[in-house]
Amino acid sequence: MEAEIVMTGEEQATIGVLVADDHPVVRSGLVGMLASQPGLRIVGTAADGEQAVAQTGELLPDVVLMDLRMPRLDGVAAIERISASHPRVAVLVLTTYDGDADIVRAVAAGAAGYLLKDAPLDTLAEAIRAAARGETVLAPPVAARLASRLRAPEPVTLTRRETEVLAAVARGGTNAEIARELFIGEATVKTHLLRIFAKLQVDDRTRAVTIALERGLLPPITPS
Repeated sequence: MEAEIVMTGEEQATIGVLVADDHPVVRSGLVGMLASQPGLRIVGTAADGEQAVAQTGELLPDVVLMDLRMPRLDGVAAIERISASHPRVAVLVLTTYDGDADIVRAVAAGAAGYLLKDAPLDTLAEAIRAAARGETVLAPPVAARLASRLRAPEPVTLTRRETEVLAAVARGGTNAEIARELFIGEATVKTHLLRIFAKLQVDDRTRAVTIALERGLLPPITPS
């Protein structure tokens, strides 16, 4: 199916926009709203990810307004292809999905911004202008989610054997004592400790036990 081409005819328009959305009503609505905005020119539309990639190569818009859930090729895959083949084209996600995984995947693929479909028209228009200038644009809820994700430490898990070794350390065991208790070599105990230190980002046994207890990776120490 050929993609629709819609021109505003405004001589003052300077930013070419490609609208990619699989819902005809949404697509037409976006075209109608954005065509009236100063400085914006709708150069074309696409009904799926494959069309978005093809139309980008043919029309070379300044900004692609990209939905995430689309047939044939989803938005993230389309963003990856466009970013690889046309790095000067800014792709601005416009979607109803605000889950952490969706946001991270889109940004990692090369999206210049991430907006939700409940954004006011003036906010959307300004976001397109900002993306065309090379700026990153995030809806406030999206920015909050990303900030929270970046602040949160990556979850750490210990293997069963690493937990046994660290629990023995917490009880005051030496490497030799731990090796005898667990029927493993002393060198193996050292290897497990090095892996534990790396996972917890510490450099000594006491700190490893403290951090593991704080994160619930070890049961509370009870006096013997």
